[in-house]
Parts: sequence; C-alpha cells; structure tokens
Amino acid sequence: MASALGMETPPGASTAHLAGLIAAELRRRAGLPEARLLAVTEAPDAAARRSALAARLRDLVDADRTCPHRTLEGFTCGLPAIKGEEQCSLHGGVDSSDLAVPALGRLGTDTWPALLRHLRLASYDIDALGLDPVLAELAWHIGNALYFEYFHVRVEGIEHVPSTGAAVLAANHGGAAIPYDAAMLQLALLNEPAVPRRVRVVGTEVFNMLPFVSHLYRKIGAAYASRQDARWVLGNGQLLGVFPEGVRGFQKPVSESYRLRRFGRGGFASLAAEVGAPVVPVAILGSEETHPALFTSRTLAKAVRTVFPDQRVEEMAVWVNPIPLPVRWMIRFLPPVPTAPGPLDGLAALELAERVRTQIQAALDEMITLRGRAY
Repeated sequence: MASALGMETPPGASTAHLAGLIAAELRRRAGLPEARLLAVTEAPDAAARRSALAARLRDLVDADRTCPHRTLEGFTCGLPAIKGEEQCSLHGGVDSSDLAVPALGRLGTDTWPALLRHLRLASYDIDALGLDPVLAELAWHIGNALYFEYFHVRVEGIEHVPSTGAAVLAANHGGAAIPYDAAMLQLALLNEPAVPRRVRVVGTEVFNMLPFVSHLYRKIGAAYASRQDARWVLGNGQLLGVFPEGVRGFQKPVSESYRLRRFGRGGFASLAAEVGAPVVPVAILGSEETHPALFTSRTLAKAVRTVFPDQRVEEMAVWVNPIPLPVRWMIRFLPPVPTAPGPLDGLAALELAERVRTQIQAALDEMITLRGRAY
C-alpha cells in the first residue's frame, strides 16, 4: 500500500500505524516537533475537553462548606465556598474582577435558578467597570457551545499567559460583522488554564452606544477603549485584551485576510510599560472566515456615522452570510515580550508595537499553512 506521501506501508499495517507514518513524514518535511503537529492535525474532542474543564472547576470549590454571607433582607447565600476561603466566588472568596470561578463550581443550565436568584436579589457587588459575575458566567456557559462544538477552537501556548498579575494580550482582529475573536479570546482564558482568568477586552465606541448591548457588553467583562479603563485593568493586576489594528483590521475584505494592518501608534505598548506588564502576542486564526467581507464601503460608513457621529469608522465591510460559518479556529499565545516599568517614548512604543505585529504575522502565516482547509 502506498500513501499519498509516497511512503510504502507494510502489509497488514493498521490504519493507526499508517496515520503515525504520515504524521512522522509531515513532521520531517515541515521541520516541526511532534507536539506541535499533533496539536494541529488532531481534531479536538469537545466532550473530553469539557470533562477536563469540569474537573478543574470542581477542584476550585469546597462542596462540603457553604458561604455564610447574609443580605440585609436575611437571605443566606448557601453557595459552595472557595477552597481555603470562607465565602463563595460571588461574596469575596475570589477577586471576581480577575478570576472567574463558577458560583457552584460548575457550568450548566441546572445552575441557572440559583444564579438568577442572586441576580434578582442583587446579593453581590459589581466592579468599577460594571462586571456582573453572574451574567458573565451565563455568557461563559452559552459561549462554550461555539467554542467547543461549533468552532472547535484549538489553543496553543496558554502557558505564556501569566497566571497572576497584569499583562496585555495583543491580537490580530477580524470578523466584519461580530467580534467573535474577542469572545473566543476571553473563552480561551476561561477554559484552558488551571485557574480561569478574565480578559477585559476593550471595544470601540459602537459597543457602548447601542441600547441594551452597551450595558451587556460591560456586564460580561469587557471594557471601553479608553486609557482610563485600560489603566484600571492593568493597575489592578488583571489581563487586558487589545486589538491594535482597530476598526480597520475588523473591517478588512476577504482578499486581505490575515494581512495585519499597522498597530496604531503603539498605545497598548506604552500602557503596558506604565506598570511594567508584559505584552503577550496572540495569533487568532478563524475570525476572518466567520463572516467573510466581500468588500468595504465608504458610503455605508458615512451612513453609520450619521447615526453614531462619534464613530471613527471610515469604511464598513459588506458581508452576506447572516449565520457564522463553522470555521476551524486556532489561537496561539506567543512568548511574552517584557517591558520595563516607566514611561515609554513614542518611538520606543512604535518599535515595540511593530515587534509584536511582526511576531503575530509570522505565527499566522505558519498557522494557515498547518491548518489547511478553513472549514
């Protein structure tokens, strides 16, 4: 038997053995280590990944102890306490602005009655940016259907994201219609590390202007694209997610997919340097094909500015598919780029931004080659 790679397979060899031979040949030809190839070629098992996540989440709470918190109305919490703490995740067991621990130690619709009861009673606090841990948890549970079963998101290099302290996650941008890349980035940091961390992704003006959307946007953990919000996140030792390409990156036509635009003026680099936080480059593959943009229109952008005059958009993407396409997503976290605490002059900020952009572009080029077909 001869494979498509021109290798002879001994008679009676199993299919698994043949797959192993093909994988070995691919590794040899691509010059890649075994772990990297397997991470790319093997389809992730959504059920197994969900089970692993559930086990990690169970280990964060103590099911034998309940939170003693009582409201002024006499309502007793009763949720499981965080391990090593007296209270649950809603009432001080963890810093819910940074760490995301499900209130009952698990995700699922069976937890919703208890969560909605606490939401109705307003028995907990929200943080300075408006994060509501209950609504954020509900969004986490719903979003995982996209993350695990629909997009089958593969994640590499999660160990490069600090488990504690501030960091700036700088990623490429795409989507044309809805910023799925922001959601998948947040979900990756919730689903993959040993202890889930929140990424406070910054967004443009439109997400803070639309009725209902603007409130929900902040309540599930996002931040406004302002230096004040960014400084609050980093100053409190949290993860800040940025898309330095801005609206121009989000609105790229499909003909320019994964060709990174300029990373602005390096504002994210100077913000990271203010607190000495590292910059973690993030390459996201999949966002450009989810709602592929046929072309961009200045006329449509002008109409948007008529309704939202504060919007800085110059072109708007035109796309046709109302339902996101089932793209195979990959997210790769690259080694962090350290920064020294202190102010960063304009030229140094631009140099750091260009260094990060170059690393992301190189990673995307490699990931596109390894992924093969997009769907």
